[in-house]
Amino acid sequence: MKFSDKEDIEAPIGEVFAILSEFEQFERSVIRRGGDVQRLASFDPPAPGMAWQVGFTFRGKLRDVTVELAEYDADNRICFAGGGSGLKGVLEVELLALAPHRTRLSVALKLEPQTLSARLMVQSMRLAKSKLNQKFKQRVADFAATTEQRLGRAA
Repeated sequence: MKFSDKEDIEAPIGEVFAILSEFEQFERSVIRRGGDVQRLASFDPPAPGMAWQVGFTFRGKLRDVTVELAEYDADNRICFAGGGSGLKGVLEVELLALAPHRTRLSVALKLEPQTLSARLMVQSMRLAKSKLNQKFKQRVADFAATTEQRLGRAA
C-alpha cells in the first residue's frame, strides 16, 4: 500500500531541509500524540544508521516499530525504513528547488505486510484508502504550512 503527496513551500531548499533534519521536533510530535519514542542510535551530524523505537496505538492495538534513517542526502532526500508489528515500511522525503525561494516537497510512504494479521490490517486500510489518503495529504499540507510559518513566510 502506498501513499504519496507533493507540496510547494515558499522557502529555500536548504532551510526546508534543515527543518526536516530536526528529528527532536518529530520525536516530540509523536509524544504529543500519545506515542512513545526512544532513540536507539544517534549521530551528529545526522547520518544513516540513526534509529528509533516507536510505540503507538493504531486501530485499537499497540504497535511497536523500529525506524532507521536509511538515506540522508543533504538538501535533497531523507529516507526512513522500518518495521514491526508484522509490517515493513519505507518513508521517502525528497526536496526539489523550483526557484531560489521555492521548494517542492515530495513525500511517499510504502507499507508491506509481513504476516497474515498485517495483511488483514492492510486490507482493511485499503477499504478506507480514500479517507487515509486524505489524512496523509492533510498532514503533508500542514507540515508545509508550518514550515513556511516557522521560516517567517506567508502561508
